[in-house]
Amino acid sequence: MKPISRRTFVRLSAVAAGVAPAVAVAGGPSNAPATRSSPPAERQPTLDSTAATTPIADHPPQKKTTLRIGHCQLEARCGEFETNLAKVVQGLERADRERVEIVCFPECCLTGYPDTEAPARKDAFAVDSPSMRQLLDRTRQFNATYIVGFNERRGPDLYNSAAVIHQGRVLGLYSKCSAYHQFHRQGREFPVFERNGVKFGVVICSDGGYIEPARILALKGAKIIFSPHYNYISKEYLLTHFQEVRADHVARAVENRVYFVRGNNVSPGRDPGIQRYEGVGYGDSYIVDPFGEIVVRSRRHHEDFIFADIDLGLAEDNAWGLSKSGWSFREFGAQLAAAAAAAAPPARR
Repeated sequence: MKPISRRTFVRLSAVAAGVAPAVAVAGGPSNAPATRSSPPAERQPTLDSTAATTPIADHPPQKKTTLRIGHCQLEARCGEFETNLAKVVQGLERADRERVEIVCFPECCLTGYPDTEAPARKDAFAVDSPSMRQLLDRTRQFNATYIVGFNERRGPDLYNSAAVIHQGRVLGLYSKCSAYHQFHRQGREFPVFERNGVKFGVVICSDGGYIEPARILALKGAKIIFSPHYNYISKEYLLTHFQEVRADHVARAVENRVYFVRGNNVSPGRDPGIQRYEGVGYGDSYIVDPFGEIVVRSRRHHEDFIFADIDLGLAEDNAWGLSKSGWSFREFGAQLAAAAAAAAPPARR
């Protein structure tokens, strides 16, 4: 049993994101309201190649013991960029009011998540596009570092990506590595970012069902793994999906000794972007601690905003000097590779 002194202090907000007006708190824990100035002139968005090694800090770097993180659970509408962007702005207003340092938004939040290629291509945009510039200009005044998903156009290819952004800078991108729509290319890079000396990484939705993506991030030093989701589940599979996803996320948190954030969407009615079946986006966003306990979760079937002050001491490994997953790979990786090679079906000709 965990000692009481190591419990995570949790605060849960039951108010939907963006309902109440918010006050931005820029640059630190001051209680005085901050006045936002007019947005600066447009700048061409660029990908910051130093993001993975440059910490985002409000103060001189120091070892933090707690960090406030959160997720904005919302309904994203297919092809409605302006509507989706407005909800992101409202979520960031809420994050600043609550002094959340890192906040997550759902998978493909800005574009919606159609299951056919034509609308996905129609609404996709590149990291250097006017749509990205608009996003950066509308959100550069906020203090929170945020993660937001979109269908990314990269040359002729489409990726299911999430951008990590801080005050008008794109710190980097993560692209889904287990994308199951055939029109999406698979991502194969696993960047790690920092906020005030705390490293974190991103996986997207079904990526969290596999061992290796979270393991790679943890071995790179991530203490928090954010997992933006976009769920629209058929009623026949709903309960199975609910149980399976929670089991996956508890496993990823425990085996890597990390906090795992499931950041879902919600779909109160029929999703017009999904053409092949009927389903429901039920929400159920949460933060799992390194011992597998859900410390805060959202309401289901409603837009919501959750956050928690996490105890970073729980994400320290003291037994083997590295995570269970990392130790297991070091000790049994060669045998695993040999067993996988022996079990692999013959290559198709």
